[in-house]
Amino acid sequence: MSPSTVDTHCPYCALQCGMGLVALPAGGVEVVERTAFPVNRGALCGKGRTAPEVLARGARLTGPLVRGAGGALEPAGWDEALDRVAEGLLRTRAAHGRDAVGVFGGGGLTNEKAYALGKFARVVLRTSQIDYNGRFCMSSAAAAHQRAFGLDRGLPFPLEDIARTGCVILVGSNLAETMPPALRYLTELRERGGKLIVVDPRRTRTAEQADLHLQPRPGTDLALALGLLHLALAEGYLDEEFIAERTNGWAEARPGVMAHWPELVERITGVPVPQLREAVRLFCSSGGTSRTESGGGMVLTARGPEQQSKGTDTVSAWINLCLATGRAGRPLSGYGCLTGQGNGQGGREHGQKADQLPGYRKLDDPAARAHVAAVWGVDPDDLPAPGRSAYELLDALGVDVHALLLMGSNPVVSAPRAAHITERIASLGFLAVCDVVLSETAELADVVLPVTQWAEETGTTTNLEGRVILRRKAIDPPPEVRTDLEVLHGLAARLGWEKGFPTDPEEVFDELRRASAGGPADYSGITYRRIAEEDGVFWPCPETSSPAEHPGTPRLFLDRFATPDGRARFVPVLHRPSAEEPSAEYPLYLTTGRVLAQYQSGAQTRRVRELNAASPGPFVQLHPQLAERLGVAEGDALAVTSRRGRAVAPAMVSSAIRPDTVFMPFHWPGEGRANNLTNPALDPTSRMPEFKVCAVRVERAAAVGG
Repeated sequence: MSPSTVDTHCPYCALQCGMGLVALPAGGVEVVERTAFPVNRGALCGKGRTAPEVLARGARLTGPLVRGAGGALEPAGWDEALDRVAEGLLRTRAAHGRDAVGVFGGGGLTNEKAYALGKFARVVLRTSQIDYNGRFCMSSAAAAHQRAFGLDRGLPFPLEDIARTGCVILVGSNLAETMPPALRYLTELRERGGKLIVVDPRRTRTAEQADLHLQPRPGTDLALALGLLHLALAEGYLDEEFIAERTNGWAEARPGVMAHWPELVERITGVPVPQLREAVRLFCSSGGTSRTESGGGMVLTARGPEQQSKGTDTVSAWINLCLATGRAGRPLSGYGCLTGQGNGQGGREHGQKADQLPGYRKLDDPAARAHVAAVWGVDPDDLPAPGRSAYELLDALGVDVHALLLMGSNPVVSAPRAAHITERIASLGFLAVCDVVLSETAELADVVLPVTQWAEETGTTTNLEGRVILRRKAIDPPPEVRTDLEVLHGLAARLGWEKGFPTDPEEVFDELRRASAGGPADYSGITYRRIAEEDGVFWPCPETSSPAEHPGTPRLFLDRFATPDGRARFVPVLHRPSAEEPSAEYPLYLTTGRVLAQYQSGAQTRRVRELNAASPGPFVQLHPQLAERLGVAEGDALAVTSRRGRAVAPAMVSSAIRPDTVFMPFHWPGEGRANNLTNPALDPTSRMPEFKVCAVRVERAAAVGG
């Protein structure tokens, strides 16, 4: 008899690809295809295929650790470890007040964990100081979504619609390396006769698939979007009927568009005017052939335009292009954001973000506070006010925030101005970390709590389409490893809350459903049963009073937008420089990103042999012209220096990058830590740091002391 297969999902990116797990007699699991799941149809990238390696004892934590008298982390029992965490949090609160205790979450936590962590912070600790690393992911797109449409969901349509539209403009995304199974939708788009335009300073594997590749200077995406809309207006491509019937604010946005004429945009971006005109022609006249199903179009953005100090305005400019040309609120058309982290969408919908309550409710809304407080059984006035955003919270460590509970994040590697943030973390009076592995951040902790992984627990996540899916437990964890829900239950009990923090994920999800009911992200009609039967359920999905269940909402905005009057809103924007432009001392742009074989801070993927063999360490990609000017060859050690720090890594010489730009991946600690260099300048609306552009100089490492 063959072993049974447990249907579940990949632990990494926001595709949340379906996979099957088979328990092995000798321990561990084997990944098998799950072809019926519609998102990836069985396809997996190398990270998904090798995910079980992180389950092995040599790769992961197998018991609690506490800081000993000699300064080293030492094994401890669970009671001692949880007692120490509770004492550290209580001691800090008694000495400095409730807001001296902080909580920092992660975009990989399940909906149940994210919900329980937000509740724990606000009910048990009563602190306002909670945020999560998803702030670094798509917060600018979320803010722009809210401004234009009144609702934020990464994609307002299923991935399958991408293959059937007329033209896609993909801005700042390298899907071929960051979400390889999703590349098939772009391939199918082109096979049907649709067009693909890629906007990226690098000629990536994704850009190589494009009908047109626009290669702007880093930080100029806002000017580019305005320039394309200027040309669409000048060449008669605007949909005046759609603007009049379904939008507001075009008259106010139009002057900013008119101020960005093609020749000016070419000077700002470096993209030639003929390419600008061709992009507008492809986008606005797409469709109409026998091979395409629609004359529609989509703009999809990722971290490139979003991780900027003007990221919200940049996304708004791309949304304005969709609205003005009638490519929104219609079938096979619209703007969408390609969420990065596995549960970046659900993670912020249910309470990890500084200003939000479950169901995507706003913490400063009295009605929202009253609803959630009733579910939690507390007085609305006892809920704290909104707190600091992620970078601001990390920057306050050791100054205003003296103790931190951190769950599922590694800011020592992933935060901008990383050396400074490492110092701030090290200055804390108390740090507790819950993680699967001993990350670089966990190494600094007073207490490290080992928690389960995706194959060892059940819980829901919400993928980039807004599809709520169910990860299922396939095997038991090591005996001294607990779930995050068990950790929060144990801490809450020690801090005076014997009830309210169950350890059963379905029980937590049922409470989440009640807390989200009536909110923008309404999960009240979603159940574990329905998710299993329907391959996921799209929110919003309210509970109905009739026997018929709400079908979920795969496609948003087809009848009306989520604004009070049902109309989408143009947002007036103007291009402005990045927070830091090149100068005589720092003459080059640096941009950062991911590579195929690694993920985020690399805390897990750097423990997988196959992935390390494919991508063993950091590098500096630079153009041959720049390499010749510097006198460096492939593999030479390069020192990259910004106003914040220095990183050293081997040269990778490639004509795929602009001569005025260098690229570094951000997955590694040590001297090649790219985030030593990045700029924490914040977007004024989203509070997103400017990861994607800063000014640097590049030298042979030997010339500056090696």
